[in-house]
Amino acid sequence: MTTPLGAEPGATGTDPEAVLTGAGKIEGRSLGQIAWRRLKRDKVAVAGAVVVILLMLVAIFAPLICKAIGQSPNLYHQDLIDTKGGTLAPLGKFGGISWEHPMGIEPEKGRDIFSRVVYGARVSLLIAFLATLLSVAIGTTMGIIAGFFGGWVDALISRLMDMFLAFPLIVFALALAGVMPDEAFGLKGNGLRIALLIFLVGFFNWPYIGRIVRGQTLSLREREFVDAARSLGARRPYILFTELLPNLIGPILVYSTLIIPTNILFEAALSFLGVGVNAPLATWGGMLSEAVAYYTMPYFMFWPGMAIFITVLAFNLFGDGLRDALDPRSR
Repeated sequence: MTTPLGAEPGATGTDPEAVLTGAGKIEGRSLGQIAWRRLKRDKVAVAGAVVVILLMLVAIFAPLICKAIGQSPNLYHQDLIDTKGGTLAPLGKFGGISWEHPMGIEPEKGRDIFSRVVYGARVSLLIAFLATLLSVAIGTTMGIIAGFFGGWVDALISRLMDMFLAFPLIVFALALAGVMPDEAFGLKGNGLRIALLIFLVGFFNWPYIGRIVRGQTLSLREREFVDAARSLGARRPYILFTELLPNLIGPILVYSTLIIPTNILFEAALSFLGVGVNAPLATWGGMLSEAVAYYTMPYFMFWPGMAIFITVLAFNLFGDGLRDALDPRSR
């Protein structure tokens, strides 16, 4: 047998006949494994995912972190405030930064900024995640129904999406905050306000993902595997939940990672306008709202603003990398 060009006479290789007999195996990869390999190669997306995981851990273990550094988010340190000079500014340079207060302290009240930023992550991420979950549940259900059934069902749901997209949500939130009772639905205080924010942000933002799911469903319902299921006598619920929904997981997952930072910004905006949770519970938007009165002390505004910036950037980087991993055609 003649040796192929460029190959050494003693080189080893896979014999085609051995492969056919099972001596050499070719391992296949699932779509999930292929996406995971692509995602691991995207260093920027991996870095964003690491930051997201760290932020989630900080939010979960906020009490332990503050206990470890010996600080409380609502503890006043009047001895560290310039009360004699009347400026009410923190004593020391850069807003009173020290080993005990790594981000300094607030003007006038003297509360530790680091512990308030850590506790603020709990409220902001909780509202963002639960609001996203609500939006995804409603948007996926309405989008897949509109795309699959079509006709007057699609027209009705599409007009409903247009109405929600045109709704002045911020104005409605401001008006609702003024008439909201102190106790309702078995909740009161900040628990009621957090539930209200989750409802407002999640319920009125579902049309965005609803339109994406509707467009994908319109494309998938004409595919061969759907026609094959129909020819075999499959009913509509089976086609919806067994044939279409698994093929929509990728777009839904990607859009969810991209809508979370939007919800974080929206919650911060509502808290900044005064319709968020009540003091003294710390939120990033509430800290920014309080910092407006001390615009001559930028460090007070810097730390919560930087926390929002890093969180939104990390989620966006991870979402972009996940989109490229699940859909290589988007590169």
